[in-house]
Amino acid sequence: MKNTKIKEIKPLVETKFVGLYEVSYKNKLGDDRTWTVASRKNKEELSEIYLNNKEGDIDAVVIAAFHKEYKKLILIKQFRVPINNYIYELPAGLVDNKEGMEKAVQRELKEETGLDIVKINKVKSKNKIYLSPGMTDESVAFVYCTCSGELSKEFLEEDEDIEPLLISQGDARRILSENEEIDIKAFLILQMFAEIGEKLFE
Repeated sequence: MKNTKIKEIKPLVETKFVGLYEVSYKNKLGDDRTWTVASRKNKEELSEIYLNNKEGDIDAVVIAAFHKEYKKLILIKQFRVPINNYIYELPAGLVDNKEGMEKAVQRELKEETGLDIVKINKVKSKNKIYLSPGMTDESVAFVYCTCSGELSKEFLEEDEDIEPLLISQGDARRILSENEEIDIKAFLILQMFAEIGEKLFE
């Protein structure tokens, strides 16, 4: 048995935020195969990672935030074009221009909810967290934090259709019991928050 090995990367479509690539590889039996990969990285960055074993940067941050005064979980409800619907999500966003994880967390939480970081409690990023590895190499840092302030839509970008929400344990149980559209990351945090509440952020 041989190890699977990537041989070549061919761009199919490259846009500002995502590219689509045809990746040629030899499978474990030595047979030639191709796979279509969506990536936040350009061809040069992806080639360095796939062909030269370079360590890639984290693409985005996902924020599990707990409001210090209200004692509630922060969620957003956002319109997503691929599903043509609104969906419950955690605040999240791309890391811009190598700004660093902590700066990205502060910027994205403020932009999507109007809230300010009080403390970053823990970060899950030592081992990259991948969102859908059968389709994309997109990876995130999963950040637990405490925040403060009042919800606001003032800082949203013009193409963001987002409603920021304060969620109690009872709200979490209700959302989970109803026929709602829920992102998998938000679903898992909602399950844990419904069960253990504030302890999730310790």
